[in-house]
Amino acid sequence: MIELNYQNDFEHLDELIHTKWLEQIAVTESKTIGEISYVFCSDEFLLSINQDYLNHDTFTDIITFDYCEEGLINGEIYISTDRVKENASSFGVSLTNELLRVMAHGLLHLCGYGDKSEAEAQLMRDKENEKIGMFHVKQ
Repeated sequence: MIELNYQNDFEHLDELIHTKWLEQIAVTESKTIGEISYVFCSDEFLLSINQDYLNHDTFTDIITFDYCEEGLINGEIYISTDRVKENASSFGVSLTNELLRVMAHGLLHLCGYGDKSEAEAQLMRDKENEKIGMFHVKQ
C-alpha cells in the first residue's frame, strides 16, 4: 500500500494516478510493495528530520527511510516541496517533472539503488528518467 500524506499546504496529487505509477515502477524493478508512506512537507520540517535522524544541518529535497524486509518494499519518503519547487526553477524543468523525479528517486532507493558514487548516481539518474517516461506514457 502506498500512502500520500501532506504536512503542508502543497496541492494534493491525484492519488490514483500517482500510486498506480509508483506500483508500476516496483513491478518494472521486480519488487513487491508492502507499505510506503510519502510525506510532502516544508523545508523546515525536512531540515528537522535531517538534523534529528541523520545529523545533517542542511536542506535537502528528499529523505528516505528504508524498512524493507522479506522481499517487501517498506519505507517512509519525505519530500520537501519547497526544495522541489526551487530545484525545478534552477534546473529549468517543470514542477511536475521534478516532483516525479524525486518521488521515483525515493522508491528507487527502496529498490536497492544508491547514489553515492559517480556510477551509482548516473544509474540512478537513468532510472529516474526511465520512470518519469513511464508516467507520461500513462497519462
